[in-house]
Amino acid sequence: MKTLLPLLALTLFFSCQNTAQTNTKQQAVINALPIEVDIENGLAKAYFASGCFWCVEAIYESVKGVKESISGYSGGHTKNPTYEASNTGRTGHAEAVEIIYDPKVVSFETLVDVYFASQNVTQVNGQGNDRGSQYRSIIFYQNDKQKQIILKKKEALAKKLSAKIAAEVYPFQKFWVAEDYHQDYEKKHPNHPYIQNVSIPRLNRFKSKMPEVLKDNH
Repeated sequence: MKTLLPLLALTLFFSCQNTAQTNTKQQAVINALPIEVDIENGLAKAYFASGCFWCVEAIYESVKGVKESISGYSGGHTKNPTYEASNTGRTGHAEAVEIIYDPKVVSFETLVDVYFASQNVTQVNGQGNDRGSQYRSIIFYQNDKQKQIILKKKEALAKKLSAKIAAEVYPFQKFWVAEDYHQDYEKKHPNHPYIQNVSIPRLNRFKSKMPEVLKDNH
């Protein structure tokens, strides 16, 4: 399902994703004004894309102050994206997560730190063997304050590593919830080969880097 593609298919995939990320519709998304999501019942929302959403969902749900993590799609120019459509690389969307969190417990700044600590920050258009524009790294901002937080952390990380950071920075527009079978995938399918060999190791690497932010039961 989420495996390394043969070289020919991979070449075609990159051709698709390059088109997806440079066409005029996609550029309009990148240049749009951000949409701010209201705080409801004391809970805020943040949006991130960082490879397979099965992995990212589980990572954020291990963080104190995060009430829920939802898998979906964001960053593209098409409406009502599906998993199959996203996988073509032509929608502009990336697999993303909606993080519902208590800002009194965990800050947006910390969520961005979690983001960078839980991925290969220099890999373009993918994480590990999951490659293509649908797996690219994007941090979404809802206002200028969030944008500046992201840019400063990205710049500091680039200097620290002496490397270019792959994460794109997009104004948030809309989050499309993924199909039901993608939600809580790691919890529901702990013995799935991808979960065993990719998701859990990635989660454990993150835990070792930021143990101070973990919930007590993690």
